[in-house]
Amino acid sequence: MTRHSPFWALSVAILRGFLRDKAAVFFAVVFPLMFLVLFGGILGNQDQSKVDLIQVGAVPLVDDLPSGAAKAFEETFEVDRTQDLDAALEKVRKGDADVAIEQRGEDLVAHYTQTDQVKAAVTQGTLRAFVDGANVAATGRPPTYTFTAQRVEDESLSVIQFVTPGLLGWAVAMSAAFGSAATLQGWRQSKLLRRLQLAPVGTGTIVAARVAVTLMIAFGQLAIFLALGAAAFGLTLTGSWWMSVPLVAVGTLCFMAIGLLAGALAKTTEGAVNLANFLVLPMAFLSGSFFPLDGAPAWLQRLSDLLPLKHFNSGMLDVMVRGEGPAAALVPLGILAGFAVVVTLLAARLFRWETT
Repeated sequence: MTRHSPFWALSVAILRGFLRDKAAVFFAVVFPLMFLVLFGGILGNQDQSKVDLIQVGAVPLVDDLPSGAAKAFEETFEVDRTQDLDAALEKVRKGDADVAIEQRGEDLVAHYTQTDQVKAAVTQGTLRAFVDGANVAATGRPPTYTFTAQRVEDESLSVIQFVTPGLLGWAVAMSAAFGSAATLQGWRQSKLLRRLQLAPVGTGTIVAARVAVTLMIAFGQLAIFLALGAAAFGLTLTGSWWMSVPLVAVGTLCFMAIGLLAGALAKTTEGAVNLANFLVLPMAFLSGSFFPLDGAPAWLQRLSDLLPLKHFNSGMLDVMVRGEGPAAALVPLGILAGFAVVVTLLAARLFRWETT
């Protein structure tokens, strides 16, 4: 294909139009990256957080822990020591500390706050485990059972690796849907579609140029997200991460179809963009782009299974984070492709050349 072909000329024109539109560049690239930086900064050190513990007076159970147990205790708790029980309890009430402990004879007493119920339960369970270990050690007999915890993911895994695929999926979905919705409606309002019908350029060439530019933007988003994640937050790719390329390609086509549907239904460019936003933004929340849905009600999780972005995000997580092979991307690819075909056919049926 020569550089003077209609496809090349249209592609360059569409790409230049995108780059000149500062708002489009901002919402396609800069805006999603702001979320990556925000979540990366907030959650980047989440794995290293400790429980804030105040030790009141002498606590022989803690002070006399064996070296191995003492090291585990230090890795679990950030310890502050004081002799004032009332002051310690006040700090716990205000949320400045998670728990205050004191020892009354043989009884270890933990004063905790129920404000964060999950952390309170974890704190109690951890302290109870140390007490049980001390009881076993006091008998002078070796424990019958031991416990070893092993994470199923790579040891280098960090929170940013879970955040990046979801935010990237949202960014690709938003850019593809908004771009195709605005383009279709804008071309229809300006009568450009009618003029293109009379031009010596086939409809297939026009569509191919628009698709090519949208795919180019999506691959640019992929490269920028991965580069920033690796450089700034230590993102490490695992498994068949290269399968993210076909996933991004098919996902882009899927959300272009959603944008075409929005453009076909709306009467104005603003209406088309708003309708695309109405479809994509709730989908991002319901598909785990910003936070996992593990704690959501069962009916909400079943609803999310009907959304293409859920399968896009899941496929990206499998091949980029969970160490899965290429086969893990096949089902998401099939779902996204099927969704793209169905929605494109629906948009074509609803499309009208003139707005009324």
